[in-house]
Amino acid sequence: MTIRLYNTLSREKQEFEPQNPARVTMYVCGPTVYNYAHIGNARPAVIFDLLRRLLGLSYEQVVYARNITDVDDKINEAAASMGVPISDISTKYADAYHADMAAIGVGLPDIEPRATGHLSQMQDMIQRLIDAGHAYEAEGHVLFDIESFDHYGALSGRDMKEMVAGSRVEVAPFKRNPGDFVLWKPSADPQPGWDSPWGWGRPGWHLECSVMAETHLGETIDIHGGGQDLVFPHHENEIAQSVCSHRGIPFARYWMHNGFVTVEKRKMSKSLGNTMVVHELLKEHPGEVLRYLLLSAHYRQPLDWSEQELERARRTLDRLYGVLRTAADKYGPFEPAERPGAAFLEALRDDLNTPVALAEFNRVARDLAKAATPETARTAAAELLADAALIGLLQSSPDAWFGADAADPESADIEALIEKRNEARAARDFAAADALRDELTALGIVLEDAGGVTRWRRKDG
Repeated sequence: MTIRLYNTLSREKQEFEPQNPARVTMYVCGPTVYNYAHIGNARPAVIFDLLRRLLGLSYEQVVYARNITDVDDKINEAAASMGVPISDISTKYADAYHADMAAIGVGLPDIEPRATGHLSQMQDMIQRLIDAGHAYEAEGHVLFDIESFDHYGALSGRDMKEMVAGSRVEVAPFKRNPGDFVLWKPSADPQPGWDSPWGWGRPGWHLECSVMAETHLGETIDIHGGGQDLVFPHHENEIAQSVCSHRGIPFARYWMHNGFVTVEKRKMSKSLGNTMVVHELLKEHPGEVLRYLLLSAHYRQPLDWSEQELERARRTLDRLYGVLRTAADKYGPFEPAERPGAAFLEALRDDLNTPVALAEFNRVARDLAKAATPETARTAAAELLADAALIGLLQSSPDAWFGADAADPESADIEALIEKRNEARAARDFAAADALRDELTALGIVLEDAGGVTRWRRKDG
């Protein structure tokens, strides 16, 4: 099956053809670790995690790199305000990022380079750019000369004046052009810095990703991904410095960008107080609920986040787990198929069309709910479980999802009350049975009587 991806550079969907089918390379801009990740940071993590899984079905090796930016002005500010080294800040929030992403089903990349581990390579790329006439020194800075690169602006589709006017570029008197961007800048106490041919300083943010991609994946990579907000200036600048330091050869063959996340139709911002932090959301919602909602819209489209949509995602997953539990009680145990269903895969291969894939996922679940024979149930369940493994859903047991996990020490007490209620019902002592139901309800337990079997779940999930 062909995989088609929308390429931001060409502005059209294209058939994916890796330069080396035996080694597909993908680089995604990761977090700047100065605070907890918000839901906008989580969207590319989930989307490109899914793409990596999809590519793995078709190609022998997929090398996925997602960096960590551990030196940045925001990290410097946080460290200075707390009076600690930048490594304390970056380590704390990198660990938190890993834990939060794991909770929403995001796997670790194959390679996770950190900017501070690549200082010598960064200085090497800067020197190559200077030697080739694409960069210049000015007042302790090294800057890239955007007028030296004829294709500057091709990714974002803007001319230079428009790009400079519409972005937050640092206009300084020592720049030849207001849009020239920093490759190396001086550091003064208490800012962190490193020795270099251009003085004590630190790298520019755009340079970091070009160098880490080159170091671990090569001069030309197959896929470069990130959020829509990175198209300009970050990815535009990456292209310029990478192509110019690589003798003009392409940097990335396919550019992919996910859309913004809004909160109840409004842009997330600190000033509005509506920044949805994953670390906090996970205290109230299971990780799969967040993942389902993040996958519910096509990745290139905006995604609106709200309590109503979270509740809808929760109800959908409750229903899916309920179908799986009921069918397993009657016809199980089930095993996943070797590969996901054809229609499900077709949707994902069409530029990661997750809304269509989830519709097919839910259709298979309805088939399982309607299954009248062991054979039809096993066929539907096998497809559902294979689809679920690829998209990262239904990864708990139904009992664990509904809070009825036997490993939970409270479960034995709840089961004992249910058994007493069943005994009272069998003895036709309905007053006692109702009293026991009320007791369970007070504990937040919801009972479901069906087919002579009583199942239970916690009201709060």
